[in-house]
Amino acid sequence: MAETAKPDTTKAGDRITALLADADVAGPQRPWPRYLVDATVFEAIAKLLGEGERDLVGLWAETGAVHLALRRVGEDPCVVSTPVIDGRFPSVGMRHAPAIRPERAIRDLFGYEPVDAPDLRPWLDHGAWTATAPLGAAGPAVPRDPADYQVLPVKGEGLHQIPVGPVHAGIIEPGHFRFTANGETVVRLEERLGYVHKGIDGLLVDAPLDRAAKVVARVSGDSTVASSFAFARAVEAALGVVPPPRAVAVRGVMAELERLANHFGDIGAICNDAAFAIVLAHCGIFREKILAASAAVFAHRLMMDMIVPGGVTANVTAEGAKLIVETLDAITPAFEEIVRLYEDTPSIQDRTCGTGHLSAELARRFAAGGPVGRASARDFDARRDLAYAPYAGRAFEVPVLTAGDVDARIQVRIREVAASMKLIRELLRALPGGPVFTPLPDATEACEGIAVTEAFRGDLLVWLRLLPGRIVARGHVRDASWFQWPLLEAAIESNIVADFPLCNKSFNCSYSGADL
Repeated sequence: MAETAKPDTTKAGDRITALLADADVAGPQRPWPRYLVDATVFEAIAKLLGEGERDLVGLWAETGAVHLALRRVGEDPCVVSTPVIDGRFPSVGMRHAPAIRPERAIRDLFGYEPVDAPDLRPWLDHGAWTATAPLGAAGPAVPRDPADYQVLPVKGEGLHQIPVGPVHAGIIEPGHFRFTANGETVVRLEERLGYVHKGIDGLLVDAPLDRAAKVVARVSGDSTVASSFAFARAVEAALGVVPPPRAVAVRGVMAELERLANHFGDIGAICNDAAFAIVLAHCGIFREKILAASAAVFAHRLMMDMIVPGGVTANVTAEGAKLIVETLDAITPAFEEIVRLYEDTPSIQDRTCGTGHLSAELARRFAAGGPVGRASARDFDARRDLAYAPYAGRAFEVPVLTAGDVDARIQVRIREVAASMKLIRELLRALPGGPVFTPLPDATEACEGIAVTEAFRGDLLVWLRLLPGRIVARGHVRDASWFQWPLLEAAIESNIVADFPLCNKSFNCSYSGADL
């Protein structure tokens, strides 16, 4: 069984703070500052990031600039921006591996060259686009075979490769996995994603606010509440709007219902991949009951487009609150019985305990969020550590374990189910009265907002620049999967090929969320 970790209370040094002391502040960006630095300072900050002085929160670009979001333990994040000179900017990925894939995406979308980057292979551009760098210079594209992709070499005796995907058995999004194995033991896994690239950053350019909200809500359908929550908070921060207390509480209920539905689905799917289908059957029923209650109360099973800047579009009536609580009351004892069955069955424990180990060091370096990070000793939850309403000042369990294996990732989800049920009951019990929406003022000048919410996979970031007329000039969304997919490659090493589905489900990274 997984072992409980002690909270990490250490803090890194302050050399980045010193580098930013004389930097100009761009604005207005709220609630976190955005600093403007030259390439020399940006490169120095990237080097310190690689030395562990900060966590990487996000890396994205717009016309003429690259933005780097950073966070130090115990503090709010900040954003550091540097101009792109002659189409080039200092590589962060050369100094900090988690930045490699975001840099590859920047290169594909904008054509900007990360100087001395360790990996310049295309990431989102598979050779079928009608233009290169569509958000940058947008030059003519030279079509190429999408299968023409240089997989990183692996040398050694007796090695063979197993290609899987991008088309998979079952209803699942596309992604290619290239296994190099010695017999049944995986020596290396390399992922290739980007097959469901939707052009999210491009769709947000000069989009009316209501259309931009719908685009963000559809980045990854299973996290639609968390995405809309982050989008609304970013808009509200930019405009200085505080939503009504009742709307804030209803948002929390929606977010926790979404977490419950997904955790039930994940627990069942993981066990099913270890041939323990009874857990899948019961968890499927639990998930369906949550979705049915959500549909009855909010008129949408996934609660899509229910959270908007200024509040929410659906209220919780007394009958709706009663239905949600009755649903939780019915699920709780049945779920506890399924948990006991999982923990008391040696055959399933043999498959999950010790399988797919992710070290605490890698989880820390990649700032892994959600169950992936918390199962490997990374004590971070945006609801608590970047506290926002309705979680600010509220006590709730954030389970942190140290085993770092499939079982630990299941156990984190199990404990989060109990914590979410408790939170929902508390929020409904003390649901404030009053309106659920505050009208938004128009921006009088360009302004920026940034927000992070805790989705069921981990922290989810939205950054926006607003213009007068309720127009989103630029925007960026970063799903937790960006920093978790690379860790799956590490977790499967030295496991057998047959355990990959088990490891993969225990991570449950989003293809869509990473294929922006």
